[in-house]
Amino acid sequence: MATEEGNFWWGVVVGWVLMMIINIFIPIVGPLVGGFAAGYIAKGGLWNGGMAGLVAGIIGAVIIAILILIGATAFLGGIGLLSGFVVGSLLVVSVFIVNGVLAFIGGAIGGAVAG
Repeated sequence: MATEEGNFWWGVVVGWVLMMIINIFIPIVGPLVGGFAAGYIAKGGLWNGGMAGLVAGIIGAVIIAILILIGATAFLGGIGLLSGFVVGSLLVVSVFIVNGVLAFIGGAIGGAVAG
């Protein structure tokens, strides 16, 4: 998924890092800025930039769910594993919808600006 002008996966990693850092302070702006950075680095127009932002948002959702699962298991044992799995699954869906859509929009804008 690398284009001649940019690097898709490098854009995804940079976008994800920015998204996580900015999400701490301003939750809605984080996915937009991270998606924009991912799309700008990935280049390739609207679609490639949007996909880079979307993948960055998905990676963020999965990593958050894994951390919740590990934390719940460490603190509550077997019951924590079950509750962490349920909460993590619901969180992946909700974070994917919010972060994924916003990061896709930001990535599409970034890809259009770069391309």
